[in-house]
Amino acid sequence: MSVTVRIPTPLRKLTGGADEVSVEGATIGALIDNLEAAHPGLKERLCDDSGEVRRFVNIYLNDEDVRFLKGRDTALKDGDEVSIVPAIAGGR
Repeated sequence: MSVTVRIPTPLRKLTGGADEVSVEGATIGALIDNLEAAHPGLKERLCDDSGEVRRFVNIYLNDEDVRFLKGRDTALKDGDEVSIVPAIAGGR
């Protein structure tokens, strides 16, 4: 089962410049672990020390924020598209 992961510009140095990579994974958590295996350094930028997705990183499954689904336990199916979107700092 392969899922397309869209990589934001700041993380592309870890994927050899690729803006999309294909990764296996039954859940978002497994996908992150497999991303790390294929592209070392990604997990520490996506997850905190406890393994949870960092507050300033948004992960979308087919345009839905996984925080509103099941987070790391969100199930994936073949052909899904996952987007990693770093939060943009804003405010006054």
